[in-house]
Amino acid sequence: MININRIRVSFVLTLLGACVLLRAQTASKVQLPQDKGPNKIDISAYPPEMQKAYRLFTDKCSKCHTIARPINTTMTRAEWERYVKRMMHKPNSGIGEKQGKEIFEFVLYDETNRKARNPKAFFPALSDEEIQKLQKQQGK
Repeated sequence: MININRIRVSFVLTLLGACVLLRAQTASKVQLPQDKGPNKIDISAYPPEMQKAYRLFTDKCSKCHTIARPINTTMTRAEWERYVKRMMHKPNSGIGEKQGKEIFEFVLYDETNRKARNPKAFFPALSDEEIQKLQKQQGK
């Protein structure tokens, strides 16, 4: 005998999953220069707690924009703090206080241990005005 309620629940869950995936792929409407850079970091020499934080960072941050964006952006401590707090308050980010702290600690560690060695290889953070200008140029 066919269980209609089970089929309905399965259909709704599948539909919700597709919506979440589509939202993740289209959440960031503008493409920044950073988005075209590498989308992963060799963390094999990072301490275990930073390797764990990297996994959290890639999981949470890739929901709304390419992971290449923060990987290829250089910021000051204050800018990273502002950026992570801003992302925590985005709807559906799923980043709580504890996770936000771990992500902040990771991006700061990565900034001081990888990016500071060769800052010219990375892009400086863009201002909101610069991002809006790119959105207009890209027709988004």
